[in-house]
Amino acid sequence: MAVLKIRFDGDPILRQKATKISRIDESIRKLADDMWETMMAEHGVGLAAPQIGLSRRLIVIHLPEGYEYEDDPEFNFKLANPEIIKSFGEQTGQEGCLSIPGWVGDVPRAESVTVKAIDMNGRPVRIKATGHLAVVFQHEIDHLDGILYTDRVVDKTTLLRVRDEEPAEVEA
Repeated sequence: MAVLKIRFDGDPILRQKATKISRIDESIRKLADDMWETMMAEHGVGLAAPQIGLSRRLIVIHLPEGYEYEDDPEFNFKLANPEIIKSFGEQTGQEGCLSIPGWVGDVPRAESVTVKAIDMNGRPVRIKATGHLAVVFQHEIDHLDGILYTDRVVDKTTLLRVRDEEPAEVEA
C-alpha cells in the first residue's frame, strides 16, 4: 500500500464527473487500499478517487467507534459507483475536506440517505446511513460529481479558517 498525493482545490480533476468503474478487479482493490492508507495518514474520515487525481467512482470511508457519541459504532467502507437513491430530512453541520485543508463551513445535508454501491468483492450493496455517516456519504459522492462542500455552503460567513499552516504535500 502507498500514501498518495492529495489534490487541492483549484486542481481541475476535482471539478470533473468521475467515470464509472466497470468491474472490481485487483487493481481497483489495490487502489481502494492505497486510498484507505492515504485517508488514515491524513486523519480523514472519507476520501474519493478524484482527490488523489483519478477520475474513478471510488470512495473509502472510516468513522471510528465513538466518533460523535460514546456509543457510536465503527464504520468502514470501500465502495465503487456509490449513488444516493433515497434521502430524508435535513441537518446542517460543519464540514471540512482534505482537498481544502485548514477550512470548515456549515453545509446543509440530508439527515439520512440510502446508498447503492458495489463492494470490493463485486457484490451490490445498499447502506442506510443517518447523522454524521450520512454527511460523509453525501460529501464523498459529491466529489465524484465534481462538487466541493464549499459549493453547498449557503451562508459564506460560516467558512472559517481553522489553521494557518500550509498543507503538507504527500509524495506518491
